[in-house]
Amino acid sequence: MKHPFARAAAVGTVLTFALTACGGGGTTGGGGGEELQPLTIGVIPIAPSAPVQLALDEGIFEKHGLDVTIETAQGGAAMLPAVSGGSMDIGVGNPLSVILAKDQGLDMKILSGYSSSMAEGEDITGVAANQDAGIASWADLAGKRVAVNTINGQGDLTIKEAVSKAGGDPDAVNFVEMPFQDMPAQLERGEIDAAWVPEPFLTQLINGEQTALVGYNYQDTVPGLDTMVTFSSTAFTEENPEVLEDYNAAIDEALQFAQENPDRVRETIVSFLNMPEEVATDLRLEEFDAEVDRDELETLAELMLKYDVIETEANLDEIVQAD
Repeated sequence: MKHPFARAAAVGTVLTFALTACGGGGTTGGGGGEELQPLTIGVIPIAPSAPVQLALDEGIFEKHGLDVTIETAQGGAAMLPAVSGGSMDIGVGNPLSVILAKDQGLDMKILSGYSSSMAEGEDITGVAANQDAGIASWADLAGKRVAVNTINGQGDLTIKEAVSKAGGDPDAVNFVEMPFQDMPAQLERGEIDAAWVPEPFLTQLINGEQTALVGYNYQDTVPGLDTMVTFSSTAFTEENPEVLEDYNAAIDEALQFAQENPDRVRETIVSFLNMPEEVATDLRLEEFDAEVDRDELETLAELMLKYDVIETEANLDEIVQAD
């Protein structure tokens, strides 16, 4: 059962680097004497992606007969055409992008869960506001400039719903798209009034003198929402059932290992993202779990339809890979 605690826009250019599994092409895997099967996994260069690198370092993919190469992309939306076209086999990104891709005609499948936000307590993403902006609640965001990393993503979608539930006008929020790393400086200069940010920016902002926490938009709309899932094209899943079976076993073990070893995840984040060790040490981590929470995805899809992110009701039976 999934733990109670614990993420599309225009296509971007994929930036790649190869990190191959130990042992190379001559290695045999899984105790079966067979050659390792090559598999390319796309990730976003953010902290929650670290368990994929950690699994590579720990030999978990090799144990399950897979020779994994990691490639990076600017966002989940950027990976979708690469996965659809076959230059990446599997992507790790937010579920909204996959549901949106299906609505736009790309035949994609969610293979597994990956990470999720915290259903209660301190969350791993939230909205921080400039204290001079007069923002004391979600409703106060109406008429304000709020930064998100992508328009029509899980950030602005859940913020709209939080504003609506608080009695404000979600259509009056002026969303501004910019990279997370640019948001703190823009807040300080007063170019924006509030920003939706993940760790480590969230803790830095809400502990600062100029900004304060507005709220955790996931918790106030879809508590414990999946921040990322793994996905592939329907063509790949149909053509490679044995590879997919090995992958599912590997990602399940990898995420369990990450969940049980948060210090190892933080160590990997330092090298994976070139993050200062003192920042990684205090980083709030998502909940890692390979199980897909269908109820949360249903709620997410309903919000996507409500706020016109998708045109037709999503059929999750066509999107989530059957066990």
